[in-house]
Amino acid sequence: MNSFGKALRVTTFGESHGAGIGCVIDGLPANLKVDYAKIKEWLDRRKPGQNKYSTSRKEKEEFEILSGVFEGFTTGTPLAIYIANSDHKSSDYGSIKDLFRPGHADATYFYKYGIRDYRGGGRSSARESVARVAAAGVASLMLEELNIVVKSGVSSVGNVDGKKYDFNHAKTSEIFSLDKSAEGAQKDKILEAKNSHDSVGGTVVISILNAPKGLGEPLYDKLDSRLAEVMMGINGAKGVEIGLGVNSSKVLGSKNNDLMDKSGFITNNAGGILGGISSGAEILVKVHFKPTPSIFHEQKTLDKDGNEVVCKLKGRHDPCIAIRGSVVAEAMAVLTIADMLLLNLGSKVEHLKKIYS
Repeated sequence: MNSFGKALRVTTFGESHGAGIGCVIDGLPANLKVDYAKIKEWLDRRKPGQNKYSTSRKEKEEFEILSGVFEGFTTGTPLAIYIANSDHKSSDYGSIKDLFRPGHADATYFYKYGIRDYRGGGRSSARESVARVAAAGVASLMLEELNIVVKSGVSSVGNVDGKKYDFNHAKTSEIFSLDKSAEGAQKDKILEAKNSHDSVGGTVVISILNAPKGLGEPLYDKLDSRLAEVMMGINGAKGVEIGLGVNSSKVLGSKNNDLMDKSGFITNNAGGILGGISSGAEILVKVHFKPTPSIFHEQKTLDKDGNEVVCKLKGRHDPCIAIRGSVVAEAMAVLTIADMLLLNLGSKVEHLKKIYS
């Protein structure tokens, strides 16, 4: 499937080394003022080639809105965005066109379709995520109207764990680090992996503030299950936690329960979601990314005919996909909250009366 969302549906298209990447956003409310500069800010945060901690591929990330906007406002019809690929080097992949790169989706795409675009992984490349970020750049304008704030940052790189969640610092950090005191060691860990022609994993934290109470569609489209689904749909994501996450399995109920007083929740182990519905507390999501599978070591693998061969890669790749992955995770959170806001409009007759009375 190449689409996600229900009331707000996003379809993406394009390949890593094709002419370009794009998306169609269907279900946006009309009369939303489109801020092109803010959409570009989103794309620039994800943009490759900005420093030594990411791939050296340099894309301009210039976008064009093809439909759905008139005189600066959304029309309520499908909004299409196109972003040209300007710095793809398909020649880097000629030597591996008949073999399956370890850790990539090469083999599984071939098993499923009997054909694959070997140029940078084609559709399975993380290059596709630029379309999701562009879509979030538009959807975030709707969240701003409601004062809903979504932030992200990197909490760990390899075994270097940050202790603080400073989202303001993450905005200024080259690697979006949440903890200034850990940032230096995290950068060293990335460069250590890069200089040894290897890669390293990392963990991203997303914070959602001011989301209204009541978002989520139980039983089978809960807010936390949807967030987990979209996060696991990001390239390289291998685990998702909400609130206390896996550590909730290690404590007693008396410690895990979030007690309440007149001011609201005293603690937030639930991560802002109970029974699949937003509680009004801060929504906290962790996403764990594996090391980038594109590494420059000789590795045993198979070719498409089943022969044992050696894979030796060349090209330009992120030494830690969690870094730019943090922006993609934030984008998916924005799109999920926007979709849930629209889905929630029919949950009470009072909502309908406000619109139609």
